[in-house]
Amino acid sequence: MDPIRPPARLAFLGLGVMGAAMAANLNRAGFALAVHSRSRGKAEALEQEGAAWAASPAEAARGAAAIGLCLPDTPDVEAVLFGPGGVAEGVAPGAVVIDFSTIAAGATAGFAKRLLAERGAHLLDSPVSGGPAGARDATLTCMVGGDAAAFAAAEAVFAAVGRTVTHLGPSGAGQVCKSANQLIITATMQAVFEALSLGRKAGLDPEAMRQALLGGSARSAVLEVHAKRYLDGAFAPGFRAELMRKDMRLAQQAVRDHGVHAPATALAAQMMEAVVNTGRGGLDSTALGTLVAELSGLS
Repeated sequence: MDPIRPPARLAFLGLGVMGAAMAANLNRAGFALAVHSRSRGKAEALEQEGAAWAASPAEAARGAAAIGLCLPDTPDVEAVLFGPGGVAEGVAPGAVVIDFSTIAAGATAGFAKRLLAERGAHLLDSPVSGGPAGARDATLTCMVGGDAAAFAAAEAVFAAVGRTVTHLGPSGAGQVCKSANQLIITATMQAVFEALSLGRKAGLDPEAMRQALLGGSARSAVLEVHAKRYLDGAFAPGFRAELMRKDMRLAQQAVRDHGVHAPATALAAQMMEAVVNTGRGGLDSTALGTLVAELSGLS
């Protein structure tokens, strides 16, 4: 496959916080960008920077060498790909569709097979980690599954949005790796917030305790970043708890599908369900700490 490099035509579908930032970086990299979202208002800044508005995913996909997607969940991806006015109506044979969404691995494999059979186009699953700051700064971690030749052809596309880009295997492999990422983060948050609640109940200053733990083998990105956000009471999302709940449901499905003994995943998923069910779903996922504190009898 020929490399996809600027000024090749690209499309980007889904302009939430993450998608809009990734699309902006693709536009700045010199690609000829067409964008579409359910609300055109989300495209205003991109249009002002030279991106073209498309009335539908199909229109955006026509003539595009690569099409990026960043959507909330599995049904959204299916609708944008195969629904009325979807990508499949406009995508050309040989084009590469890169799904940056976090969705079910099994569904991803099915979408890739269908898109190739019906349109001759390749679907790469590339869920990302790094949050809004990583999307803005083009430092995302991209976990990629799908055809190796399509991955190689899209190297410049990935370089425009990410810093660590890894091809992990066939379709669905990226989604499995993202489930692993989310279960590690959530289970580690649970352990960190239990530890901080223990310290508080024993009379320790939690920030001093956090600093002490950062100096030893317990150091982690969760202790460094998520625990600080919790202690600062900075619960404006970042990454909403309701989205982490969705991701943990996907992680539970993944461990079931592959027969993994996963009690940590089960507990972390249960706690994230409780975070949302107690009215914290719109807060940052670190609101898990407030639930652990509350269940521990702390204010």
